[in-house]
Amino acid sequence: MAKVKVAGSGSFLPGKAIPASEVDFYLGELSDAPDKIKKWMGRIKILMAELLEVKYYHFALDPLTRQFTDDNVTMSVKAARAALADAKMEASDVELIVYGSAHQDQMPTASVRIQEGLGIVRCAEISVHANCTSAYKALMIASDMIRSGRYKTALVISAGISSSELVAEYYNQRLVTKEELFLRYFLSDGAAALVLKAGTDNEKGLFVDYSYIESVGGNKPSAMGNKRPAYWMNPKEEFDKGYHHLAQMFQEELRANFHEEGGSVFLHGLKRMLSKYPVDLNKLRFFQVNFPSKHIAELIMDECGELGIPRSTHYSKMATMGYIGPPMALLCLDKIMHEEVLQPGDVVLSFVTEVSKFMQAGYILSEK
Repeated sequence: MAKVKVAGSGSFLPGKAIPASEVDFYLGELSDAPDKIKKWMGRIKILMAELLEVKYYHFALDPLTRQFTDDNVTMSVKAARAALADAKMEASDVELIVYGSAHQDQMPTASVRIQEGLGIVRCAEISVHANCTSAYKALMIASDMIRSGRYKTALVISAGISSSELVAEYYNQRLVTKEELFLRYFLSDGAAALVLKAGTDNEKGLFVDYSYIESVGGNKPSAMGNKRPAYWMNPKEEFDKGYHHLAQMFQEELRANFHEEGGSVFLHGLKRMLSKYPVDLNKLRFFQVNFPSKHIAELIMDECGELGIPRSTHYSKMATMGYIGPPMALLCLDKIMHEEVLQPGDVVLSFVTEVSKFMQAGYILSEK
């Protein structure tokens, strides 16, 4: 079976770095929300700033014209072009595109729109929409197809434009709830891409060793999502009922389902992955914990200490860009490849628990 090499990486963050104090200016004030919600927002953004410690965000949005400057497709194309340039490859060299995003309500699907944006006449393509596990699933599909010999080159892309669901104009403001609004203070926009290719035994570089996915939400309630049914609603009815609002449970309701006997669902899932794909943790250089909260990430790192994962391996870029959702898994790899120096034998590990239905995923890469 072929080895899978990361031949190049790229990322794109729209607009300038926005300080946390300007989030409400960019996303827009909710002037028509109930008074008690507006008072709560004034308190929660201070608390979130303390918990998250995010200094800057990126939004694909002009705060004055209220028009979007990019979307998931255009950001994906820009990240993909950067990755192709890094790999010294042309778009025409790509045999497979696998795109992952939180969710999509667009036809045709994003992967063929990205193909068009890159000017690729013919290639295989797949779109995956599975919240924060989607980038990992895209990586798994692409690497498995290269490993099997079906394709020799693949472009793995993920993008997120969370601001489009967080701007004041999106909401039916009279119906907004706390669970729908606290997301405004940690989500951000961006895209990232990897170029994968079939490698050889004696090649040097970063290789995809293993990828892992599972869902443990079969008996757990959804902790994130909207109220849209599995059919198309009349848009006015959807707005009038607020079914389009993205919400995430927090505090006790989330905590009760995230924690299990003997540890968190994250810890148990990571243990299962490392049991299936053993790795020498003494060689672990970077551990990317894909969580939007620094506070939660630190609690997770405390748990992972029992596995022999040092806190010093924790790798995050959230402080400088906010949490961009699924692309974060690929963006951190891009930053590692361009801002760090990996030595032969170094291992890069990542794992994520998303809370819309407690899907989990991870990857293990190593420098050869």
